[in-house]
This record gives sequence, structure tokens and C-alpha cells, in this order.
Amino acid sequence: MTEAAAAAAEQEEVSLAEVGIPRSNNHLTAEGEPEGKRANGTCVASANGEPLFAAAAPALGSFDKSQLGEEEEEPQARLVPLLLRGGGEAEAGAEQGPRVARTALSSRRFAVLLIFSLYSLVNAFQWIQYSIISNVFEDFYGVPSMDIDWLSMIYMLVYVPLIFPAAWLLNKWGLRLTALLGSGFNALGAWVKCGSVARDLYWVTMLGQLLCSVAQVFILGLPSHVASVWFGPREVSTACATAVLGNQLGVAVGFLLPPVLVPNTKNDTTLMAHNISIMFYGTASVATFLFILTVIAFKEKPPFPPSESQAVIQHNVSEYSYKQSIMNLFKNMPFVLLLISYGIMTGSFYSVSTLLNQMILTYYEGEEVSAGLIGLTLVVAGMVGSIFCGLWLDYTKTYKQTTLIVYILSFIGMVIFTFTLNLGHLIIVFITGGALGFFMTGYLPLGFEFAVEITYPESEGTSSGLLNASAQLFGIFFTLAQGKLISKHGPLVGNLFLCAWIFLGIILTGNLLTLTASQKKKKKISQEPTCTLIIGPGVKYWFCVPASLLHR
Repeated sequence: MTEAAAAAAEQEEVSLAEVGIPRSNNHLTAEGEPEGKRANGTCVASANGEPLFAAAAPALGSFDKSQLGEEEEEPQARLVPLLLRGGGEAEAGAEQGPRVARTALSSRRFAVLLIFSLYSLVNAFQWIQYSIISNVFEDFYGVPSMDIDWLSMIYMLVYVPLIFPAAWLLNKWGLRLTALLGSGFNALGAWVKCGSVARDLYWVTMLGQLLCSVAQVFILGLPSHVASVWFGPREVSTACATAVLGNQLGVAVGFLLPPVLVPNTKNDTTLMAHNISIMFYGTASVATFLFILTVIAFKEKPPFPPSESQAVIQHNVSEYSYKQSIMNLFKNMPFVLLLISYGIMTGSFYSVSTLLNQMILTYYEGEEVSAGLIGLTLVVAGMVGSIFCGLWLDYTKTYKQTTLIVYILSFIGMVIFTFTLNLGHLIIVFITGGALGFFMTGYLPLGFEFAVEITYPESEGTSSGLLNASAQLFGIFFTLAQGKLISKHGPLVGNLFLCAWIFLGIILTGNLLTLTASQKKKKKISQEPTCTLIIGPGVKYWFCVPASLLHR
């Protein structure tokens, strides 16, 4: 045997464990793309902290795509070698070569995304449909304004105790059951409200709204899961954004349609009841249709993983302790400060959205439709602000400075909105309301991204859940307090109350930045972007964060 042959034989006997395995898949390229561009996904860390590999073909010198039996007639399908460490599977891999998993994109994914986006829209619509015509429902049910405000605040109240059980249910029982619960409770609540179209049945409409608020707990956390489980790496961001957009549009429609469908016919309660019935029955019919579609079309997952990273995730399920993570977060002083300051800002936005109709009608009597359009302007401007702030962060990476600046601008916007509300010109209210929505909602992705930075390596799901719980608690408190102040002293005093709290938030944010600046970074964090979701009733946005923080 020649020396060359002997060296080749020795090379073939090298164990897979001794092969240099790449720690990321940045080396992978898609066909026809320049070298250096990733083909699919990102690597996912295993439960014990060791790397898993969605695609390790380049590391195996003898690996050949033809050996996998790739089918030419299905160009969307790919066969991915999986190297799983630990236990017998690792030994099998070393002896027999890499395990192979097929990846393919299912055409059903578009139906799943559309159905979810639509029933999320209906749920968000039901959140705000009472508040924007609060005076109409006050007259119809003969209850004080605070009782109508509770029809919106119930969404916030229910979210706090149910968010972590809902997250556990999603992790334990999967996507399909969670989707069915969300869509089912949404339809059930809508039908219960159809039975409340009588002046003495306020408690029935509250029961229906309670069921809808339970539904939104099972809806808000799903967009990122739907996107990652069903869509390919180059589609995840768009799919997540589309799912979130459905909920945002629901809030916008909730501001726009109720004033049109249920005009203020104060002297004709029969006509008022008829109009309310049209709105309730129409909503229930749409929600039921979407529930049926969910039962038919919404599957747990596609036949094959849509990406290499999903193939790895489905083979490696890790356990996670919510209790321990929550304890760690509350020991993190910068996060505690962010928890309070984020709650103040987002709670203020919820309060303004809930009480907007009362503020507008105090100075502009009979302008229910205009109040709805101002609310629509608030939401649309907020969507633009969120996108702008996300792009700004991607370009500058100035998380701390941008967070403080946007908080200050939100305070200025609230002050201007407060002192221009009573000038007698609705066009000014449209402008100042749009500016307020732009900065207030623009802060939301900043707060969540900052939380990821200062809480690493804790799960971003736990930190986002706590931030949203804080926002709901502050939202309830602000809505109750501001609503009472508006009733007794007018919108000026109520808005100044919020201004004072937002100013306190600026002080807390400044202290937070000082505290985080003095701390040393323990680990270097990759800046490779990937997308996740901000959740909360009424306002939901997606944003990009380092992949190493999300795929651990």
C-alpha cells in the first residue's frame, strides 16, 4: 500500500466526534447566491448548552447530496443532515453518519397565517368596540362611564394571571390546541354578547367580554410560533409581521366601525338596540366562521420542517423553569427599573386609547365618528413609529440613547396633546394625537429590545411576559384614576396626571441607563438579527434581536 493510500484509509477511520464541526451555519450558501450568504436559518443551542447543527454537510468531507436520495421533482424539498449530541443518538451518528431530516415548505402555511391574522383582528376589534362609543353604551345600559371602561380593562386584568399558564399550555400541548382555544373563546364571547342587547343585561355583555379577554391570552403569543413552525427562513419575518398586522388592524377597525354602525340615537333606544344587534351578530358570525376554518385548516405543524433550525428543534425539546427565570429577573435591578418605566409608558397608552372617546366628546359634542378617526390615526401613526424606531436601531445600534430620547419625546407629545385638546379645532387634535401615537408606540420595541439586552441569558419570553403584565397593571390603574379625574375635573386634569407619571418614567429610565452603563458585559452577544414578538392587548409589534439571545 502506498503512503497516499494509507493516509486516505486513516482519514476514513476518523470519528465524527473528532471532525471540526462549525459552531454556526453562516458558511452555508443557497444555490446561486454569493459565498457568505446564509442559506437557511440559524443554529440552535441544545438544552445542555452544546451546539446543534441544522446543516453540517460541509464539515463531513465524504458527504454527498446524492447519497441522501434528494428528489428532483420536488424542488422546494431539502434533506438536512442532523448531528444530535448526547446519549445513543450521538454514538449512532458517529458510527452510521448523520441522521437525515427532510425540509419542505407546505402550501397550507398561507391559509394558516391568513386564518390566524383574521381571528386575531376580530379579537382586537372586540377589545375597543365599547370604549370608542362609550357614551352610547352608557345610555343604552344606564350605567356610569366607569362600568363601560371596565369592558376594556377586563382584557388587561385577565392577561396578568393567565399569561404564564397560557405560555405553559403552548409549550406543553402545542400550537393547534392553543389556536383552537383562542378562536373558540373569541367566537363564544361574541355570541354571548349577542344575548346582551337589552337595557338590563349589562352583566351579560361583561361576561361575553370576559370570554373574549381569555381568548386574547391564547392569541397574543402565537404570531412568532406560527411564523417559525410553518414558514421558511426567508419568510419568517414577513409572516410574523403579517400576523401582528392583523391584530393592529383589528384595533384600527375597532376605532373606525362602531361609531358608524352604532350612531348616537339617544332618543330612540329601539333603533339603538337594533344597531348594536347588527354589530354584535355580525362580529359573532365572522368569529364563528373563522373558528370553523381554524378547526379545518389549522394543523400542529407541516408534514416536514420548513427550515433546518426547525428540524433541529423538533428533535431536541428542552425543559425550562419559568419560576427560576422569574426569580432571576426580579433580582436584576436594571430590569426592575425597566419593568416600572415600561409599564408607565404602555399603561398610559392603554388609558388614552380607552378614554379617548370621553376626552373628545367633552370638547366636541356629537363627534363620535371623529373620535374614532382620531383613534385610527393614533394606531396607524404608532405602526409607523414602531417600524421607524426598529429601522433606526438596526442602523445605529444606539439602544440606550434612543430609549431615553423616545421616552422624552413621548412626554412632550403628551403635554402638547393635553394643552391643544380644547382649542376647538379637530385638525389639531388629529395632528397631536398622531404625534403622540408615533412616539408612545415607537417606544414599545425599544423597551422589549432593551429588556433582552439587560436580562441575557434569561428567556426573552419570560421577560416580555413580565413587561406586559406590568403594562396591564399600570393600564388598569391609569384608566381608573384618569377616568375618575376626567369625570370630576375634565380631560385637562386627567391628562396632566398621565404627564406626571410619564415624567417619573423619564427619571427611572435615566437611572436605568446609568446603572446599565456601569455594569460590565459578561458575554459577547452576536448581532445576527432574527425576529420575535411584542405582545399586549391592543398594541402588538415585532422586532429584531440578536439570534444568540433567541435560539439558546
